[in-house]
Amino acid sequence: MIALVEERFALVADGDKRRFDRPKRKNVLHLERIGSRSEEVANSLRDTGRVTNAKLRHAIGQIEQRLAKNEAQELNAPASISLEAHAEEKGE
Repeated sequence: MIALVEERFALVADGDKRRFDRPKRKNVLHLERIGSRSEEVANSLRDTGRVTNAKLRHAIGQIEQRLAKNEAQELNAPASISLEAHAEEKGE
């Protein structure tokens, strides 16, 4: 997301199909919050009011890698927790 328009809409761009100069207007109810932001993009928007499409693509790639890594860790962690819980239930 690159900007909030009114309370219900956000402007989104990915630097590829949706470039910064032609963002897509989306209803915020149709977006999923991921709890991550790029300080580099935020600083650029704050300082100049613009961000390069290359910087957007780079930031999105980094966030996608971080999310994939976290997801892989979460997939591995519950199995060990559930095995420990199962062992405790059986009194082992």
